[in-house]
Amino acid sequence: MVEKRIDINEFHYTNELFGNFDENIKFIEGRFNVNIVSRQGEVVIIGENESVKKVEKIILKFMKLLEAKENLDEQKIKYTIELFEKGNENKIDELVEDVVCITSKGKKIKPKTIGQKKYTEAIKENDVVFGIGPAGTGKTYLAMAMAVNAFKNKEVNKIILTRPAVEAGESLGFLPGDLQEKVDPYLRPLYDALYDILGGDTFLKYKERGMIEVAPLAYMRGRTLDNSFIILDEAQNTTKEQMKMFLTRLGFGSKAVVTGDITQIDLPRGKASGLNQVVKILKDVKGVSFQFLGEADVVRHALVQRIIRAYEKYENTKEEI
Repeated sequence: MVEKRIDINEFHYTNELFGNFDENIKFIEGRFNVNIVSRQGEVVIIGENESVKKVEKIILKFMKLLEAKENLDEQKIKYTIELFEKGNENKIDELVEDVVCITSKGKKIKPKTIGQKKYTEAIKENDVVFGIGPAGTGKTYLAMAMAVNAFKNKEVNKIILTRPAVEAGESLGFLPGDLQEKVDPYLRPLYDALYDILGGDTFLKYKERGMIEVAPLAYMRGRTLDNSFIILDEAQNTTKEQMKMFLTRLGFGSKAVVTGDITQIDLPRGKASGLNQVVKILKDVKGVSFQFLGEADVVRHALVQRIIRAYEKYENTKEEI
């Protein structure tokens, strides 16, 4: 057993480092089988030599993140430890420095995982990008942040956000209101994300001037979209024909991001998903990039990762039977 001491006399974020009721420290202790105590301006790590060395590096990295004004939440703690264990600790600083966009409230939007960083880099480098992965991986939110950044930098003149209204057809007609009121519930998640990034007043101003358009996929037919940043959300619910229609709307100076989760297809039985098909058709086309996000990229409640893992295990078991 060895001891290692870290001086925290000049460190101003001790509470954030330890967490509520020392939950951060307890998590690290359990993960590496060490004891961590705070005494007289020091953090003392007690345990086997190799474990103590690892924990020292991790705690020093957490201190550096806190001094850089990074939040030390459960996701950040677990993901940072995973990077250390895989020998990728150098990637942590890259994530801290990579700011995609700043919201109206001054919040910095950044990729939180290596997968998310590859996704945002692919959007910068390609005209058409597919972001495919489960709920909570930041597919749509990061794409919107990239769109707002491109708009503010005058790289595009317009942001267009669209998603398929799966119920479009007879059942939609039974809903009250005009057509816009009927489809608004399908578009609400897109409105909410833009409100968060731009602020309500700015979003409404841009929307009224036609600089931001939020519309169901059916509204895209017959159009050519020039100098625009276009995002197709929930693309797993497009038919093959709808996907082809959308992709051929791309005009000069435009960029398209298509997001979806192929495990959550809501199309009627017998209807094939356009997202499933397009992966096979466009996989070798220059200027098109497919980015697959997974469980490690989920940045919601930790329980979401466990739910995704359980569903994957269940689906794999079904296939083996």
